[in-house]
Amino acid sequence: MPALGRFCLLFFFQITLRSMDTGSSRRVVITGVGVVSPLGNDPQRLLSGLREGTSGIRPFSQLPHGVMSVDHGAEASEFTGDIADYGPMEKKLQRTIRKGSKVMCREIEMGVAVAQLALNSAGLSEVSSRDRDRTGAVYGCDYIMSMPEEFASGVVKCLDDDGNFDFDRWGQEGKPEVNPLWLLKYLPNMPASHIAIYNDLRGPNNSITVREASAGAAISEAYSTIQRGHADVLVVGSTGSRIHPLRTLHASMQETLATTAADPSTMSRPFDASRDGSVLGEGAGALICESLENAERRGANILGEVVGVATSAVGPRQGADQFMRQAFVNVLRSALGDAEPNSIGHLHAHGLSHPEVDRQEAEAIAEVFGTPDQQPPVTTAKGHFGNLGAGGGMVEVIASLEALGDELFPIRNLQQLDPDCPINACTTAVAAGDEFISANITPQGQASAVRIRKGI
Repeated sequence: MPALGRFCLLFFFQITLRSMDTGSSRRVVITGVGVVSPLGNDPQRLLSGLREGTSGIRPFSQLPHGVMSVDHGAEASEFTGDIADYGPMEKKLQRTIRKGSKVMCREIEMGVAVAQLALNSAGLSEVSSRDRDRTGAVYGCDYIMSMPEEFASGVVKCLDDDGNFDFDRWGQEGKPEVNPLWLLKYLPNMPASHIAIYNDLRGPNNSITVREASAGAAISEAYSTIQRGHADVLVVGSTGSRIHPLRTLHASMQETLATTAADPSTMSRPFDASRDGSVLGEGAGALICESLENAERRGANILGEVVGVATSAVGPRQGADQFMRQAFVNVLRSALGDAEPNSIGHLHAHGLSHPEVDRQEAEAIAEVFGTPDQQPPVTTAKGHFGNLGAGGGMVEVIASLEALGDELFPIRNLQQLDPDCPINACTTAVAAGDEFISANITPQGQASAVRIRKGI
C-alpha cells in the first residue's frame, strides 16, 4: 500500500490531538457556570443531589408510556423554557429571547439558558462588562432531531382515501404546510449562534458535534483559542437530550439500554457487576472560560483553571474489544500531561453503565494510573441520571468543579464492583482533591478529557 494510503488509514482509525502548553503565559481560567440537569438548575443543588444520592430517573413525562422499550429516564423537569429559567437579565433581552424561542427546540433552549446563567455567574451579563470583539462562544451539541409534529399537517394533506401517503403530492400539497423556519429549530450550530446574537459576542464562534465527547472537545477548542490569543473570553457549553420520540427510538434500536427495574432509580449502575445498560437523560451546562489576565483585570472570581485537554478518535478496526480502551488511554494520558498522577484528586469517569464500555474504560484507567490502590478516587454522576448525551460531559465537569476542595460524591448504585473493572471506585465520602480529570466517549470511539485545577 502506498505510504499516503497507510497514513490515511492510521489517521482514520486512531487520531489523538493534544492541546496543552503548561508553559504558556496565557493561562485559561473558569469564572462562571450555568447548569440545567435532572437534579436541578443550580450548580450547588446539583452537587448536593449527587452527595445525597438523589436519583433523577423517573417515569417519562415528555413521551407516551408503553410505546418505547423504556418508560423511564432522567428529564430536566425543572426546565420549562420560561424566561425565568434563563436567570436575571434586562427586560429588553428577555423580550428578545422570548421572541427567539419560537425557533428554538428544547435542546437549544437549554443551551441558551445555561449560557445566560453562566454569564450572570461570571459578572459578564452587562454588555459594558466585556469586549464584544474579544468574546465568543464554543458549543457542543449532538445532531438534533425534528419533532414529528413539524410535518404532521403536511403528511395529512398527502394521504389518499385509504390513508396511504402519496409522495407525488408532497411538493404541491404537503410541503407548503411545513413552517419555512422549521430547520432553524434543530440545527446544531444554533445554540452558539443564538448566544452570540443575544449578547452581541463578535469573537470566535464554533460548534462541536461529537455526541457525548462534545463537552470536552468544546473546552479543548476554547482552551486553544484563548491560548492562541484569538479571544479573551469564551462562553463554552454543551447541550443534549436523548428523550425525544425519534431519538429515544433510535437509542433503543442501536444501543444497550438498561431494563426497567422495580425501582427505576437503580437502572443506571456504573461499574457494578449487575449493570445491563445505560439510561436516557437530558441536560446542559456552560462555563465562562477566559484568560487569567482578563479575569484578574476585571477582578473576577476564579473558580478553576483548565490545565489539560485532549481529544482522540480510535476506530473499531483497532479491535472491537479494545478500541474504546485505547481512546480512553489516549485522552487520559494527554490530559494528565507532565503532571504527577498522585496530583489528581479524582477521576470523573464516563461510567456509562454499559457492560463493555465500562470494562474498557476501567482497563484504560488502570493502564494510565496503575492498580486501584495507586489510582485517585474514581466517580461518575451517571448513576444518578444516566446519559445526558452531548450535555452530559459539561454537567459532569461542573459537578466535579463544584466539589473541588471538599467532599466528593460517590457512585450511585455501585453495590458490587465488577471484577473486570479494576478501579478505585468511590463508594463512600472521600476528599475530592484540588484537581480532577473528566473523560467521555462516543460509541464510535471519539473521546475527550479535560484536567481542571481548583481556583487560584
